[in-house]
Order: sequence, then structure tokens, then C-alpha cells
Amino acid sequence: MDYVELRVQAPQELADILVAELAEVGFNTFEDNDEGFCAYIDEDQFSPDDVAEIMARYQGQGELQFEDRIITRQNWNAEWEKNFEPLVIADRVSVRAPFHAARPDLAHEIVIMPRMSFGTGHHDTTALMLTNQLDVNHQGQRVLDMGCGTGILAVMAAQLGAQSVLAVDVEPWTAENAADNARENNVQGTVEARLGDISALDGEEPFDIILANINRNVLLDDMPAYARYLRPGGPILFSGFYEEDLAQIRAAAEQAGFVYESHRVQNHWVSAIFRQPA
Repeated sequence: MDYVELRVQAPQELADILVAELAEVGFNTFEDNDEGFCAYIDEDQFSPDDVAEIMARYQGQGELQFEDRIITRQNWNAEWEKNFEPLVIADRVSVRAPFHAARPDLAHEIVIMPRMSFGTGHHDTTALMLTNQLDVNHQGQRVLDMGCGTGILAVMAAQLGAQSVLAVDVEPWTAENAADNARENNVQGTVEARLGDISALDGEEPFDIILANINRNVLLDDMPAYARYLRPGGPILFSGFYEEDLAQIRAAAEQAGFVYESHRVQNHWVSAIFRQPA
């Protein structure tokens, strides 16, 4: 299935509000840019009427323009190859495509072929999650990466010494892409890519670490399940939401039994670490 990309030009304070509104009608991935942001949704979930209604409510509150277009599987490669630049995160992690030069001077190198999946490290949430992962002991751990996208966090977990990583996503091409990227980084023996939502974990034993970079609504809905699937004492890393949503995420996490530890903020996006009590 193809994506719809909604390109929005709006001032920052209005853009933050619009992202929250669009998330409520099914948009699940957002990328900031100098003029506003891009929002993405599966084509079969896209409602032009919902978008028009949201935008109409905020006309007159600053310069606001928007347009949508279909991004097909065929042209997605051209889109990311045209714009994908190599990236260094926390001065320790190189994220690049196969056609970029290697960075042997850095501790970790992740090679990503995004295809139609999201998660190259360029979005603030992915960069924040990678940075937080560097502070978590993965050695010998069994890791779950929910909403894995390209599998970049799963690859990072494997490079940090995880014994096994289960990478789960609801989109068939995303699960395929995560598996391909595991092979690209020579961690296919550690990373298993699986198609599905939270129900794909049925029968699984609790994990030592959970990584969940999805979006606010999915995190809130699945919070009780995360609590079931994380062993006592284990950390869970969240991202995919704005700074103003942290209080709601924290309340739901604490209601599920998690204990807040820390969070990082980058361009209003957040990655937070909680822990299951021992």
C-alpha cells in the first residue's frame, strides 16, 4: 500500500497544534522542516475531508498552506536517495546509506536502506532513541523493537551486544525492510523481523528491554501490554510524541506500573526512559 504525504507550511507554534490534530485522524509519522512539516498516513486511511476540516479551524492564525500527494513504493527510493545525507549521532554512531563513505573512526556504524519505511536517524525521535540506547546496557539482553520501521533501533541493539532482537511492525514492506537492513549490517542472526501489531507477541516471554518509537496514541493504547512484556527491572524507551504529550505518556506509564527515569528533548520531540520495578 502507498502513503499519502501531507506537506504543511505553518509557523512553529501552529505546526505543533496541527501535528496533534492530524495524529487524531490517523497520521502516524511526522517530519519537521524549515517551512513546517510533512505528515504521512496509509493511503486507505486518508480522508481529505478530515484534513480540510482541521485546516479550516486554524485558517487566519498565521500563514497556513497545505497539499497532499501519493508516495508510491516505486518513487520512494528516489525520494530518500535524493535527500538522505549521512548522519552522526552523539559523536558515536554513523548512520548512512550503502553509497556513502564509511566512518571507521566512530564506535558504531549503521547502514540503512529505507525503501518505504521510516527511520533513518534524521527524524528527531529516531536520533533521540539511538542516543538513549547508548546509555542502556544491551549486553546479552533480549530486546523488543515495536514499530521498528527500517529496523535501525534493532540494528543498534544488536551492535550494543543484545543476544536477540525481535523487530515488529504492522506494514509488510517495513518488516521486509527491517530484515534486509539486519542483513546489510550483518546482524541477521540476532534480529528477527515480524509482521504484526502488539498481538504478534502472543506467547512471547517477557523481554529485558523494550524500544517503542511509534506515536502517542499507539503508546497509550498498548501501555498495559508493554507492562506485561517487560521483565522486572527492565527499561522501556519511548518516543514518537511531543514534549507537551510527556505528561500524558508518563501518567499512562506510571498507571501501568512503570517508573520514570529520564527523558531527552530535541526540537520539541521526546524520548523517555521508564523502568519496570524489580
